[in-house]
Amino acid sequence: MARPKRPASGAVRYVLDGELRTVEGGDPTRTVLQHLREDLGRTGTKEGCAEGDCGACTVVLAELDGNRVRYRSINSCIQFLPTLDGRALFTVESLKDRATGALHPVQQALADGHGSQCGFCTPGFVMSLFALYKTRAAPDRAAITDALAGNLCRCTGYNNIVKAVQQAAATLSQPAGATK
Repeated sequence: MARPKRPASGAVRYVLDGELRTVEGGDPTRTVLQHLREDLGRTGTKEGCAEGDCGACTVVLAELDGNRVRYRSINSCIQFLPTLDGRALFTVESLKDRATGALHPVQQALADGHGSQCGFCTPGFVMSLFALYKTRAAPDRAAITDALAGNLCRCTGYNNIVKAVQQAAATLSQPAGATK
């Protein structure tokens, strides 16, 4: 089997849903949000403020940090595409189990706990909570509200969201690499 060709210099290589993606010759000022919505048709990630203030565009990046993987939520509306190079990207579409169609535990918790109303902000909340889920076992209320500090909701308020995550955290097993 032939080895894949190395991308041209300036190409961006990242992993999305377990698949290596290469973007060649892209505009270095193109945002991750533009790439997701316009190039890949991933419209679950929303544009709210386009200034990094509302969290509707939140996605998660994973990267090696020593011997472990570090997950962090980012605002894709102000993150430039070249910053994806060498990292793994998770969007709200990445979370559903491909084999069974089951929702990720964070998504299921919000659905079961009535943590969504109009739904516009929900993907951003889900991704912020996914990053928390991947990094912290049994988060307390302070950790949950801290993780959600960059997400705004105008319909539901935060009480149902926080309660749903607290209930789910009490029943979920600890994710790999999470700390107490």
